[in-house]
Amino acid sequence: MNMKLKYHHIGIPVTNPIDGEVYLKDLKFFHYGYKNSEYGIEWMRYEENCPLPEIVKTIPHVAFEVDNVYEAIQGKKVIIEPNSPSEGTLVAFIEENGAPIEFIQIAKKAVVMSDA
Repeated sequence: MNMKLKYHHIGIPVTNPIDGEVYLKDLKFFHYGYKNSEYGIEWMRYEENCPLPEIVKTIPHVAFEVDNVYEAIQGKKVIIEPNSPSEGTLVAFIEENGAPIEFIQIAKKAVVMSDA
């Protein structure tokens, strides 16, 4: 891969609820986000009928921020197609040697310069 990868977070599957976790109804799982962790850790608790691949629900994943998710997954074993779980974010997962890897593309907000 000739692309620049920037560490974003590690996602760890858990089975016990965490105070403050957020539910993602469409994907049927709870997460306690990396924004709350000084080290970029995301805890994820899946419902029994969660549609995500078993590998994602059972094995920790590492996530990298990339400029272009579609470029990052090109030629890879894609296990979760590009999708937008939250506004301004595009994600996809690949599998590499039995480990899930997440790529995240974050829409950059325009910076408005002031003459003041």
